[in-house]
Amino acid sequence: MPSSAAPTPEMPATYEAAVEELEQLVGRLESGQLPLEQLLSAYQRGAQLLQFCRDRLQAVENQIQVLDGNGVKPWTPA
Repeated sequence: MPSSAAPTPEMPATYEAAVEELEQLVGRLESGQLPLEQLLSAYQRGAQLLQFCRDRLQAVENQIQVLDGNGVKPWTPA
C-alpha cells in the first residue's frame, strides 16, 4: 500500500545551493500567488533549508574556534 505522505526532498549539496533555493522559495511565498496547500509545503521546505544552512554555518564556526585556539583539527562537513 503506497504512503500518502509526500517524499521529503533531498537537501542541496552545498550551503550556497541551499541559500539560492531558500531565496527562490521566499520570493514565491511573498508573491502571494501560491495556493494554500503549496504555501504550507513551501514553508516546510523553507524551514528545512534554514536548518540545513544553520547547521553548515555552525560547523564552520566550530572549525574557526578550533583554529583560533591554536589547535588544528581537520574539518569534515556534517
